[in-house]
Amino acid sequence: MSVCMRRLAVSLILLLIGALCPVFPDQAQAEVKFFPIPAISTSKNDGNDFGLIVPALFTGPDGDLKYLLAPMLIHNSYVGARGTINLFRYEPGGKQLKAMASWSEKIEHKFLFNYVDPGFSNGRYSIEFGAMNFKNATMRFFGLGPTTQKGEQTNYTASETRLNWRFGVYANEVTQIAVSQRLRIMQPIQQGAATMFPFSRDVFPEAPGMDGATILGQRITFHYDTRNNLVTPTDGMAITAYAELNYNFHKGVDPVYSRYGLEIKKMFASESKRAILVIRGDLQATLGSDVPFYEQSTLGGQNNLRGFGVDRYIDKQLIAFSIEERIHVLRTRLAGVMADFEIAPFIDTGQVFNSYKNVSFKDYRITPGIGFRGIIRPNVVGRIDYGFSKEGGAIFAGLDFPY
Repeated sequence: MSVCMRRLAVSLILLLIGALCPVFPDQAQAEVKFFPIPAISTSKNDGNDFGLIVPALFTGPDGDLKYLLAPMLIHNSYVGARGTINLFRYEPGGKQLKAMASWSEKIEHKFLFNYVDPGFSNGRYSIEFGAMNFKNATMRFFGLGPTTQKGEQTNYTASETRLNWRFGVYANEVTQIAVSQRLRIMQPIQQGAATMFPFSRDVFPEAPGMDGATILGQRITFHYDTRNNLVTPTDGMAITAYAELNYNFHKGVDPVYSRYGLEIKKMFASESKRAILVIRGDLQATLGSDVPFYEQSTLGGQNNLRGFGVDRYIDKQLIAFSIEERIHVLRTRLAGVMADFEIAPFIDTGQVFNSYKNVSFKDYRITPGIGFRGIIRPNVVGRIDYGFSKEGGAIFAGLDFPY
């Protein structure tokens, strides 16, 4: 079943890419700019990268960005040479298509497709669907709980297939109720590429999910969003609350568990909007007895506790807070489009725990840091964030805001 599902996911990705973006804009009506940049990064989990990325920006007659095509060739210290091609297609109303194909010399690959239309059918509905198949050979697991130690670090390869869809109905301009479904197929935990660390399955053989999982989840979500843009907002508030029921088809486990979450984001802009204070709070809860560790709440990575590596802390419940000041420093024309640049000092804090009665102030972790952002409004954000923790520093790069 799992092999068939992986083949199905890859086939769907290739089919949808061909169907939704058959050709690029006519060269007579569009301008193409190339912007080669070095790809150099270091990460607590993923190791060191160096290479070259050559983005091609396709703009329409009005100067708006229509397509972004970004081939990349790098060498990674764990998995060797890696070739990647990224494709983004932007349309009016916030519609966006994203596709990726990546293959590494050792172990890893990734195929991804995602399409979102927040104004489907003249703005009455919101739709999203996607598929992904990947192997990540640099995953880390320290055990469960808020007090795990750096010396307990282990490594494994995650081999997964994911399918998802979401359909939302607008009650008014700022309120949406959405239903969604996801299928996640995780193969049994495999040996990783960071062989200087023990194999996770050898150290934590009893951790739930080591033998894999096939999970079908149904979620209902409430959205309240007054922000002035979904991708590059400068003002407003967003509240998201969800409840999710999951069924694990893997034999020998208690199959049913549920997850709940509440996230609040508020932006305070100066009169000139050259400085924007962003505050985010996040609560998560998971109820169930045999919940795979990779389905539980996590802290660490590019979106919270940015001074720690991805999934540094894992447990059933989570409390997290972040504050970030986004300061505009420059606007210039870059590769034919207008680009804004920001610096963003931040502080992240939070903790994971098994039960709310176990919440303790001493288990909160705090990571200060600074971010650097490049923005092509209204659709594109590129960022590099550096966070510092008691375990050292961590650097993350991404194509979105952390929140």
